[in-house]
Amino acid sequence: MSADPVFLLIMGWISLLRRYPVKSMLGEDVEASEVTGRGLTGDRGLALVHRETGKVASAKNPRIWRDLLRLAATALEPTALERTALAGAVRITFPDGKTACSTDAGIDDLLSDFLQQPVTLTATPPQAASLERAVPEEVLRAGVTAEVEVRHGQLREGTFFDFAPLHLLTTSTLDRIAALHPRGTADLVRYRPNIVIRTEAEGFTENDWLDRDLSIGDDLVVRVVVRTPRCAIPTLAHGDLPRDSAALRVLADHNRVPPAEGSTGTEPCAGVYAQVVRPGRIGQGDLVRYA
Repeated sequence: MSADPVFLLIMGWISLLRRYPVKSMLGEDVEASEVTGRGLTGDRGLALVHRETGKVASAKNPRIWRDLLRLAATALEPTALERTALAGAVRITFPDGKTACSTDAGIDDLLSDFLQQPVTLTATPPQAASLERAVPEEVLRAGVTAEVEVRHGQLREGTFFDFAPLHLLTTSTLDRIAALHPRGTADLVRYRPNIVIRTEAEGFTENDWLDRDLSIGDDLVVRVVVRTPRCAIPTLAHGDLPRDSAALRVLADHNRVPPAEGSTGTEPCAGVYAQVVRPGRIGQGDLVRYA
């Protein structure tokens, strides 16, 4: 008996949804979310901006900003009485367990003291917002505290997103990384996905998704626009997770591919970035299909 053609279109299903309320801080899992052209609700709604350079703080430049990954951000769900005052508010948890709210009067001073950099927490991206991205192979060679070459990247206009508002990663890629890792591990938190897709495919299957449209759940349709070029972030300590240079070295050795069609070079990649074609609500367990 021939296979059901609808079944053949199924790529997998959502095993995890995650958002990052403050750019480059640790994020939080959610069971379901609306997804618009600005990604999951509450994702990268806030970021830190350096008061002197005007650049958006990102752990992609680990010499300066790696301690952002010691902070955890959780979106607050205000009650009806709090809704106006706390709309879009975020709780930030410091390594010692102390917390502060993004709306607190002294939050900028607290974060500046912790990071040893003058920063402002904001929901408003600077005009022509940009960040610094250290060359990942140089970080591998010289270490996270060394001064290495940094490249300047523009953020998507009016947002704190680098390439696109959604980052998709499959369990097959995580399994492949684990198989190649000296300790046999792959910590998904290091790769900062929004949507983790459980699939029965093998290897770095997202490499084949470039320029494809995917249907997720009942309504959401996204278009894959670029393979995710990995920076130094996977190698850094994330909360209680220690540094792990192999989290990037495995990709540098085994999955160097052009990030996009027409790219002039290759980069270590894992996962893909996607733009929203049609918004919709998605949740854990929703099917992912070729659109």
